[in-house]
Amino acid sequence: MRKKALFIGGTGVISTAIVKRLAREEGWEVWLLNRGNRKEIVPEGIHQIIADINDEQDVAEKIKDLTFDAVCEFIGFTVEHVERDYRLFQGKTRQYIYISSASAYHKPAAGYVITEGTALANPHWQYSRDKIACEDFLMQKYREEGFPVTIVRPSHTYDERHIPLGVHGDQGFWQVIRRMMDGKPVIIQGDGTSLWTLTFNEDFATGYIGLMGNRHAIGEAFQITGDETLTWNQIYATIADVLGVELKAYHVSSAFLAAVGNPYGYDFEGSLLGDKAVSVVFDNSKLKRTVPDMRTTVRFDQGARIALDYVLSHPEECQQEDPAFDAWCDRVIEVLETAKNAMSQKCQ
Repeated sequence: MRKKALFIGGTGVISTAIVKRLAREEGWEVWLLNRGNRKEIVPEGIHQIIADINDEQDVAEKIKDLTFDAVCEFIGFTVEHVERDYRLFQGKTRQYIYISSASAYHKPAAGYVITEGTALANPHWQYSRDKIACEDFLMQKYREEGFPVTIVRPSHTYDERHIPLGVHGDQGFWQVIRRMMDGKPVIIQGDGTSLWTLTFNEDFATGYIGLMGNRHAIGEAFQITGDETLTWNQIYATIADVLGVELKAYHVSSAFLAAVGNPYGYDFEGSLLGDKAVSVVFDNSKLKRTVPDMRTTVRFDQGARIALDYVLSHPEECQQEDPAFDAWCDRVIEVLETAKNAMSQKCQ
């Protein structure tokens, strides 16, 4: 008899790879609960519940006769979200898997090697603090009532539709790629030597699926990342190599970027000081003991080529122009070059 899994969301960067993998394999009957806005990427054979998860009464009515072996939450960002899920799924699932975030780990941690035991605290990013609060609520329900929670903490996971970067605008990564292709300098936070881990979504799916229905995962937290660690300079250089262009890196202090912001208020304090500016190396030994199949199969040079091939061949879907961010980059570089020249002249 196949096990039954419900994905809340199920069409995002991470969850899509998991759903597609399960659709090809025996053993799981897959259900999606979402608004049905991205039906074109849902594999055949998937059961769909069209609903807004925030309409608790409607969802409760639609799942009243259903039980699940795993409920997989991918769009829970606040305590109110997981409190709602607790009310909906208490007694209706054998496992509730909550997607938290590796950005919840203390920034900076006492040591750059991160384990599941690393303290959770992030003074720079409300998103991360909300994830911590969600974890606290769920683990309290596990300890006091036996609610069968598993916590998953992804780091920077990408797919064929996304290019992972450190500094970009509200419209995403494309304008940075455009600047590279046009021979313009691109901003890299800090001096570019901090360590970072990137995970292709298909590799992430291996770790996640290995936790589904796994009794050793109940009441536990797991980080799921790849094992390849790169500097940000290497990440940007790899992208430039795949594009066949010269990387013109312009390094800017993360603190400076967080202080000046940009014209539309993109949160560089959270995304940089609270995440990407800090060196992290993940010790995935706990996950590998529980899921022995977990390993990195897509290096970043391979993943970058997969992603850029897709992005360049799907302009309407992936190439979102961002002229305001482009002008902001030029302005930041101009201001810093002016200051540099002024200081140089004073020192002569």
